Amino acid sequence: MSGVALKSTRIGQLRIVVADDIQATCHSTKLMLNLLPNTQVVATAANGYEAIQLVHEHQPDLLIMDINMPKMDGVSALSKLRQDFPSLNCLLISSERDEVTLSRARKAGAFDFLVKPFTSEELIEVISRLWKSLEERPELPQTGQLRDRRDVHLVQLAAKYAKARRTDDEALSVFEELAENPYCDDYWLKSLAMMYVIRMKWGKLESLAARLAEQS
Repeated sequence: MSGVALKSTRIGQLRIVVADDIQATCHSTKLMLNLLPNTQVVATAANGYEAIQLVHEHQPDLLIMDINMPKMDGVSALSKLRQDFPSLNCLLISSERDEVTLSRARKAGAFDFLVKPFTSEELIEVISRLWKSLEERPELPQTGQLRDRRDVHLVQLAAKYAKARRTDDEALSVFEELAENPYCDDYWLKSLAMMYVIRMKWGKLESLAARLAEQS
């Protein structure tokens, strides 16, 4: 295995969902991950629909997903998941290495991309980069993505309202409640800032802009 060392971090255990229609790939990936400290494969999926369901159920720290799967491909699944989990870390994998496939992975917002079959060393390198990224974030009171059910519900509402381009009082209250969380994702804060511009709430916009500047 690679000399890249993974160390225990404050987030505890890295919880992972693996999605691939080839069972052997799921099995081998799970075996590789089980050799690493502080990692746990919490579920496996065989297609994009299952991946979406399992991410909502387990809210993992990382989704490892094949691009070419039946029923729903990995890129489509990730695009749908982004609506509810904009900060989801996703490693897309594929047996294809052409520029079109790489471009699709980038546009979908993948954390990284690996060509199958990949080695344990390559997988460790990606996981190591993810650990580093998570360590650099402000310390969270709980592990993984958004653990509090209320926050999850707010994110789902915010995604729905953002898609509908709503800026009414109900939508504004959802975004403001979400922003009360000191670890709120910048995506939602910037969406709230746009609401303040549209509604000409300049005082609130100034405070929010200062917060975004501090976090950048």
